[in-house]
Amino acid sequence: MWKFRRQSRQADAGQSRQADAGSHHFEKLMNEAPAFSARLASLKAESKVVFPWYPYDTLSNLWHIAPLVTHEYDFLFQPGKRYADIGCADGVLAFYLESQNHHCDVYDYAPTNYNSLKGVAWLKDALGSSVGIIEQDLDSQFKMAGEYDLVLLLGILYHLKNPFYVLERLAESSRYLLLSTRIARQFRAGTADVADVPAAYLLGPDESNNDATNFWIFTAAGLRRVADRAGWDVVAMRTVGDVTHSNPQDADHDERAFALLRSRRG
Repeated sequence: MWKFRRQSRQADAGQSRQADAGSHHFEKLMNEAPAFSARLASLKAESKVVFPWYPYDTLSNLWHIAPLVTHEYDFLFQPGKRYADIGCADGVLAFYLESQNHHCDVYDYAPTNYNSLKGVAWLKDALGSSVGIIEQDLDSQFKMAGEYDLVLLLGILYHLKNPFYVLERLAESSRYLLLSTRIARQFRAGTADVADVPAAYLLGPDESNNDATNFWIFTAAGLRRVADRAGWDVVAMRTVGDVTHSNPQDADHDERAFALLRSRRG
């Protein structure tokens, strides 16, 4: 692991110095995403599967991530990187990254996946993909199966019982992390603004969208604090949605944080 980390840090430094050469790897990633989406839509339309597809567009995350990927960090999307997508839905993001000449693994757990991982398995076969499908319960002392240049943890953190533990394990296995999660400025509508308090709200099982898999809703300061305590430096963070009155209960007062983190471990 330590050899991998030393090489990663050396590569980071060299690639960052080369950033002024005019590389636009992430821009290319965004530009070619619609064509890949159309290809998948055609495959799904022609399929005769009996399970439901994950209903949301996971590639749209690229547009939310884009402001975080400044020119200095464009090297994270050079061809040949190793990625892990944690909580992959139907694996669309991983399959797209693979199509851009990256190595990708996905980590998810059938009992909590939207279609019990049938979607990702079907697409892997249909695409002739080499993406690794690793089934693990993130809330049961999970372990990463390898080391990665970048891990994607998008829309998953607030579904975890033990987010601190998961962030610690990821910091030991990846140099960088892109995450998104729901956050809140008020713990209930109309109450005090707690965005600057390093805290989190623990939801009741039916308190948010009647979804018992929703657990911890951090404040912005709380998200920064748990990332720091787990071994990450926050490189950049932005929020979208209701950026004035967000709270854990109301879907129409939803706010999401997107962050790029760099590991201090190793």
